[in-house]
Amino acid sequence: MEAAMTAILDLFKRMPEGIPQHVVPAELAGTAASVQRDAINRLLKDKKIQLQMSANDSNTFVYKEVEAGKSARLKGLAPDFLLVYQCIEAAGNTGVWTKDMKFKTNLQQPQITKILKELETRTLVKAIKPVNQPSKKFYMLYDLEPAREITGGAWYTDQDYDSEFIQVLQTQCFKFIKQEGDPTLEDVSTFIHDKGISRVQLRDEDVMMILNTLEYDGQIEKIDSPDGEDRFRQALLAIPETSAFTSIPCGVCPVFNECTPDGPISPATCVYFQQWLEF
Repeated sequence: MEAAMTAILDLFKRMPEGIPQHVVPAELAGTAASVQRDAINRLLKDKKIQLQMSANDSNTFVYKEVEAGKSARLKGLAPDFLLVYQCIEAAGNTGVWTKDMKFKTNLQQPQITKILKELETRTLVKAIKPVNQPSKKFYMLYDLEPAREITGGAWYTDQDYDSEFIQVLQTQCFKFIKQEGDPTLEDVSTFIHDKGISRVQLRDEDVMMILNTLEYDGQIEKIDSPDGEDRFRQALLAIPETSAFTSIPCGVCPVFNECTPDGPISPATCVYFQQWLEF
């Protein structure tokens, strides 16, 4: 049986994504079926392999090799514990909601809660709360980094929108563009990285979002260059932060529709309108 176990583990070198169940008998054709069965059961019991649904076909099951360190942490877990673990593993870096877990495993919620507590204790899984669904608790494998749609990306710190960090980036980007004249997106990204302004790794798309806010605020403008690459410069005609027209009270007045020249609410008696006229 030891030789059969070794042969099965060797198959993962050729099929790291998983070995379909029907492949094992064909690959171990010279080994008795009973020995193959005992070898597989022993590997499953020792948590060296696990049986999972294929990612490409829900009707096909495959054997997956368990990492050495993870194998030790999985050792001794009951089948229902492994079922919950595999459900979480299949969710990848987006995680799985506890109620969805109940539906996928057919286990009762109190049982799932108990299992999750044990899996967390063994540092096999961890709980996360998506920024767009903070009231829900999702679970994912302990060693995985949550997807950007879960954490909110670079603009969130501990699930809180980090407006101060964004303001720092806006200020530094504007100063750099003003100093350099007409840098490209790559130039700005390199500047942020080299100066260590950001405590997280920013993609070009993230930096572009910052530049877009500066452009919408009228601080910078995008220009074409002979090389066809977009460049940025300080806006020639900056948009003023405020003016008499942007502060007119009528635009935000809650009783605007009831305001008439001869009515109880009118421009002639409006205190806010008089203050605006004296602006």
